[in-house]
Amino acid sequence: MPIDIVITLTGPDRVGIVEEITGLLLGLKCNVESSRMARLGGEFAVLMLVSVPNGVSADLADTFRSLTDQGYKVTYSLTAEQPESVRAGWASYRIEVEGADHEGIIHEIAQGLSKQGVNIESMETSARPAPTSGAMLFTMIAEVAVPPGLADTDWIELLGEAGAQANVDIEVVAL
Repeated sequence: MPIDIVITLTGPDRVGIVEEITGLLLGLKCNVESSRMARLGGEFAVLMLVSVPNGVSADLADTFRSLTDQGYKVTYSLTAEQPESVRAGWASYRIEVEGADHEGIIHEIAQGLSKQGVNIESMETSARPAPTSGAMLFTMIAEVAVPPGLADTDWIELLGEAGAQANVDIEVVAL
């Protein structure tokens, strides 16, 4: 029976890095179940949930040695899937945040969610120059899980207060 391992890799961005990583995994008969990859500055970051055949996990470090020898940092973490009952009754929402970029936006929003017991399932953020002014605009898209019994308006209203504190616009959509 295969085991699930979370693999992270960071290092210099270059053409062919995704092909090389997935080729190494394919050579071990591993399957990428889920992944996130992005160029951040001049670095490339990979986060993958990989299904690894029994007895192969010990070979991962040797298999990735060619990349670690090139300066890439690779970590491996054994994980187990949580049973659905852990999040039974939780509601899923998408949160979209936009506003002028400044320090602390992510912290304010994460703190507002955390105080309410809302779990961040995934999050993407970016800052880009505005088309006309060139001022940096911050955007965030997050998917969250809201525990049962938490009234929709309560947590959304408190999140709105966190958004006002961070001076950003927030839109919440049920999934």
